[in-house]
Amino acid sequence: MAIRVGRPLLLSPPTSPALLRLPPPPPPSSPAELSVVGGGEGEDDTLVADVVSVLRQQRSRSRWGFLKSLCGPEGFTAEQAARITLGLRNNPRLALRFFHWSEEASLCRHDLPSYAAMVHVLARARLRPAAQSLIRSAILHVSDGGDGPMAVFAALARTYRACDSAPLVFDLLIRACLQARRVDRAVEIARMLRIREISPAVGTCNELIRAVSKGKGAGAVAGFHLYEELFGTGGGDDGAGAGAPRWMSRMRPNVQTFNALLLSFHREDGRWEDAEKIRTEMDRFACRPNCFTYSILMAGLCEEGMVRQAEALWDQMAAEGIKPDATAYNTLIGGFCGVGEMGRAEELFREMVMGGIEPTGTGYDRMIGGYCSTGDVDNALLLFDEMLGKDFRPEASTVGELIGELCRKSKVEEGLRVLRGEMRRGACVFFPTRQVFVYLIEGFCRRGQMEEGLKLQGEMAGEGFEPGPEVYSALIQGYSERGDVEMAARLKDEMMVNYYPPGGGSALTGITRHTPGEAGLLSEE
Repeated sequence: MAIRVGRPLLLSPPTSPALLRLPPPPPPSSPAELSVVGGGEGEDDTLVADVVSVLRQQRSRSRWGFLKSLCGPEGFTAEQAARITLGLRNNPRLALRFFHWSEEASLCRHDLPSYAAMVHVLARARLRPAAQSLIRSAILHVSDGGDGPMAVFAALARTYRACDSAPLVFDLLIRACLQARRVDRAVEIARMLRIREISPAVGTCNELIRAVSKGKGAGAVAGFHLYEELFGTGGGDDGAGAGAPRWMSRMRPNVQTFNALLLSFHREDGRWEDAEKIRTEMDRFACRPNCFTYSILMAGLCEEGMVRQAEALWDQMAAEGIKPDATAYNTLIGGFCGVGEMGRAEELFREMVMGGIEPTGTGYDRMIGGYCSTGDVDNALLLFDEMLGKDFRPEASTVGELIGELCRKSKVEEGLRVLRGEMRRGACVFFPTRQVFVYLIEGFCRRGQMEEGLKLQGEMAGEGFEPGPEVYSALIQGYSERGDVEMAARLKDEMMVNYYPPGGGSALTGITRHTPGEAGLLSEE
């Protein structure tokens, strides 16, 4: 029989059709380049002193206009601006206001040393956000092709003592590099500080370890090696490696350090056995685990199906007087849901609520998924409605699992209600998957509600999804059982053209070609 291809019966999805940088800073005019904090001569000294005096003593808005008349149309040199900034170091917010004003009024073309002076003043005053923002601007100040982070580090190092700064300034530089995804430069700066026997704060070291551990490949191993380097743990029972400087022996990792390492090994498949190495390190530093430490360890065991071992850790945590939080509960609840032990999962869920810990969206997601996996769709639906009543947003995977199980239990209308509700509530954040539409179309077709199935297929195409052989098969089966063999044959011909070209093979061995007069369109080979 020849295949006649006319207007398609099923719809197909529609086809969809230099950062601004400041000019490079001039090269240093002298080897010292610290003249930015030194004394000037003659008129320079007078101008700097006058500007500092005006800014300290006057409070009116007119002082900014008066400053313009003092400096004249030529404005300030970067060196003068830096000396004014340092003259205002005891009023860092005023110094920052002058810095920005001189730039916005085109009265000063700041260079790296003047940026460094301002950053030192802010770091000395512990104004972290302002200092870090200015560091990012300083990195952009470096010309195209230049190494911004290292140039800023060099400028900060040269002016550090003269500006009476604080080590915090280098922590802020490292964090700025991490925010800019320049992890390599952040690590290099930390190593250069180590050579100078300057130690970044433990929190900064932890951020570095987290960033390195997220790298592609053996990220967790690289993170552990960086941990050994930063904390000097190459050997010895006191935590400091052999030959490590004395200042490094005072640098002690904290529980967040070890949690970062544990989490990185947990995230990498096949690296979980290295968790024991981290536990040994914790014992060496007499570092007591916290609730999150146990949560990571339990998560690793639960993902391997070792729920009893995870429960033993739970008991150990209780014996040590560590109160579980929502994350710990969710971890163990998820473990029991994963192996189908919903009775124990329910006990933990009730215990969490009775203990005054509010369930989170993650907890609901895991319980609903557990009920669906055991076929208890009624409890899954009850918990889903309770979750919505508490304004939690279910994960798309949870919605898909619930709709799939409802359709398998012949509760297709309930499945459609769930889909419509989610699309209404989360029009900008919820995007149904292709499989959700397949579940519903198959469910309606099994019940002979072919018009609903076709309507959903139209919506499916509008979302950009191809119908695929499974949707065609569901519709063919439905129309065949309803006795509409002509429609079934037309759909089958269209499916064969779209998905099974001649000589291309077939993914569905149970579908064979029949003439419209034959009794059944689907048969087993």
